[in-house]
Amino acid sequence: MVSLGCAKNHVDSEIMLGVLDRQGYRLVADLDEADTVIVNTCGFIDEAREESIDAILNAAARKTDGTAPVRQLLVAGCMANRYGHELQAEIPEIDGFIHLDSLRQAGDLVKLGGAPPARPSASHLVFDHRDSRLLTTAGYAYLKVAEGCNNPCTFCAIPVWRGRLRSREIDSLVAEARDLTGRGARELVLVAQDTTRYGEDLGYGRHGLVRLVEALLAGTDADWIRILYAYPTTLDDDLLRLMASEPRVASYLDMPLQHSDRRMLRAMRRGGTADRYRRIFARARELDPEVSLRSTFIVGFPGEDDAAFEDLLEFASEVRFDHLGAFVYSRETDTPSAALPDQVPRGLAEERRERLLKLQRDVSLERRRRFVGRTLPMLIEGPCEETEHLLCARHQGMAPDVDGRVLINDIVTAANGSGVGDASLADIAAGRMAEVEVTDAFADDLVGRVVAARPVTAWANA
Repeated sequence: MVSLGCAKNHVDSEIMLGVLDRQGYRLVADLDEADTVIVNTCGFIDEAREESIDAILNAAARKTDGTAPVRQLLVAGCMANRYGHELQAEIPEIDGFIHLDSLRQAGDLVKLGGAPPARPSASHLVFDHRDSRLLTTAGYAYLKVAEGCNNPCTFCAIPVWRGRLRSREIDSLVAEARDLTGRGARELVLVAQDTTRYGEDLGYGRHGLVRLVEALLAGTDADWIRILYAYPTTLDDDLLRLMASEPRVASYLDMPLQHSDRRMLRAMRRGGTADRYRRIFARARELDPEVSLRSTFIVGFPGEDDAAFEDLLEFASEVRFDHLGAFVYSRETDTPSAALPDQVPRGLAEERRERLLKLQRDVSLERRRRFVGRTLPMLIEGPCEETEHLLCARHQGMAPDVDGRVLINDIVTAANGSGVGDASLADIAAGRMAEVEVTDAFADDLVGRVVAARPVTAWANA
């Protein structure tokens, strides 16, 4: 399976893998060994669709050139629901589709050669703790707390195919979380399209997410509980206080704002104002000066002139985010913004993205330097892709995949008990917690060494 897109899509992939594994299919990690390839696609923006199409074409080429045993190509995920007919017409090597409401039937659909393309439609499925799931991450797991979204953002078509907000019950989430931690997940990463609106449809009111996190704290032994994708108008101040007071809740605020300019926010139908956003971040830092702040922004939205973009630059410079992502506006069909006048040329939007990211690199370096010389608990993710001589890790202020890495190049050893005995980096297994001293900082990554805080036997492979 080739899994693309966001963490929520990643959970869908793990559900399909769990179904296939339970039904006796042999799962392989190498395309050269697969006779069936499932591409779980993302259709959020142009770049995501291009990546998905490239993955489909790569599998299609293997199917037709005879260099690999691929006999069947299935497409799942958001693009299957939204663009199935177009994909079938343009890439006839696609044998069939697994639609968002059919993920539980993945095994049967593999046997049948997939479903035919369907009319674009919204999903209604909600998984629960009884669904099979095959974990593909080491030491952490995503916990999808809800499906769908009720926000009216004019640039986003996700509600068109993911449907309206559908929260899961707290008891079901705690049960799944216990299973995930029992299988080695030391960090639970809570995800949804609008996580801070969790439970609103269940009658929990504004405090639904706080209730859920408190239940997870009481019902699991997870070392970290992380919350992704807060929405500024549904963020509960009690959640900020819980982040600041409870060491097991990551003091990490990820709030995708999309812009700061008042006119752009109105055109996007985003709640709040730049002044309100500033107050939220100031409050988070007042409660915990060590909180890590992350946001994402869209540049090149229709009508964004030089003044609006300069407002965004000034806002980002003032807030000084630890982590920042920037996307070029993608003109999505079935969204109100697609019909807006004053569409910004792609080249100009890309230039603006580069300017914003260049500003952020200097800010990120400044923010990362505060960790140098400090020892922090970190989650070991395993050997780096570039070389087996380095380990990758994250501290609590870094979310998986999006916030850089801590590159571990040394381990303190000492016979007097102040180190970790005669261990080497190879002895530290992926998915374990360790204490790491930060020795250097760069704009994208940190560098560190493992020190003696926990017995090395606690990190060894079982």
